[in-house]
Amino acid sequence: MPDPLTLPAQRPLLIAGPCVIESEDHARMMADRIREVAEAAGVALVFKASYDKANRTSIESYRGPGLEEGLRILDGIKRDMGVPILTDFHEPGQAEPVAQVADVLQVPAYLCRQTDMIVAAARTGRVVNIKKGQFTAPWDMEHAVTKARRAGCERVWLTERGTCFGYNNLVSDPRSLVEMCRLGCPVIFDATHSVQIPSGAGGKSGGRRELVEPLIRAAVAVGVDGVFLEVHDRPDQAKSDGPNMLPLERLGAVLEMIKRIDQARRAGEPPERRDL
Repeated sequence: MPDPLTLPAQRPLLIAGPCVIESEDHARMMADRIREVAEAAGVALVFKASYDKANRTSIESYRGPGLEEGLRILDGIKRDMGVPILTDFHEPGQAEPVAQVADVLQVPAYLCRQTDMIVAAARTGRVVNIKKGQFTAPWDMEHAVTKARRAGCERVWLTERGTCFGYNNLVSDPRSLVEMCRLGCPVIFDATHSVQIPSGAGGKSGGRRELVEPLIRAAVAVGVDGVFLEVHDRPDQAKSDGPNMLPLERLGAVLEMIKRIDQARRAGEPPERRDL
């Protein structure tokens, strides 16, 4: 299978995994199962899991195993299963150690305006995936892209994950995907965080899992380069973001849907418009 990091040539890309590393055994099981499903569908995979969720609603919420242990687990998955790794980081000083393991460094949405974060990620030489802040207009992501490129990074991805719509609610605007694609970067649609209800379940975030698949259909029809999905074998028992995660049992059907829609979109457009 072609290198999944060669976007936009290799598309549609799947970025998938549990929200956070819950245990080494669980992370390895999820990586193996997701890899099997992606290979069966002929879809390129980047495995995603967080070593630390530094932006949890409550101080009581589970955050993950931490930087050192989390990177050890992700490195084992990468070596043993042969999958590229994406993980987010939360401080500029974490960029270098994370880049020793991760193929893609992710700047969290809440930190997409933090210059030092973007510059630190860019200087590692890895792919940098910048999530568009819930508070950010899509055209304003031009400034984030410029920061990364001036720091020496040419492989910049942008990820849409919904926009604040009043309190405790997000809305996905397909125009955002078109606008960000005009910035000359591959664009990813984060379908699971887009249905999140921030802080909507008391001391944690809620979500509307039933909207994940309809939003994927819309985003792929518009023409994204990849889809970001947090996936769990038992989302109702997940330690983070369970209400908005896709059940593992649905992943195969979703990938087939993505492929069919992407093929139909390409066939129905003139050659000069087959990429946004």
